[in-house]
Amino acid sequence: MLKRQKFSFSARAAAIVALAAAAANGAAEAEGVPVTCTNPFSGASWQIAIDYDLKTVDSNPARIDETEISWRDAKDGWRYTLDRKSGALTVILASATGGNFLFDQCRLPD
Repeated sequence: MLKRQKFSFSARAAAIVALAAAAANGAAEAEGVPVTCTNPFSGASWQIAIDYDLKTVDSNPARIDETEISWRDAKDGWRYTLDRKSGALTVILASATGGNFLFDQCRLPD
């Protein structure tokens, strides 16, 4: 019969701390760089998270080059293009009636 090996309290505590640190580090990496965007007409603002290493925006795959960042939101199907120099954000809402364009402004970190 196999004997169950006992771990000391300090070994269990160290393992829990290590797992918590790994989870916190993973969450921080998934969040990306926060960027605040604003609708200039309504004044409404929101944040997007750009992860330059994983090439994602809000966890959506993105094409990131030196001049712009573009992505498609998997939830609503909208397409976004962010000008990295000016912060101009163009949103394309496709629809059966022709769709719409929205023009917003984002403040990119220096």
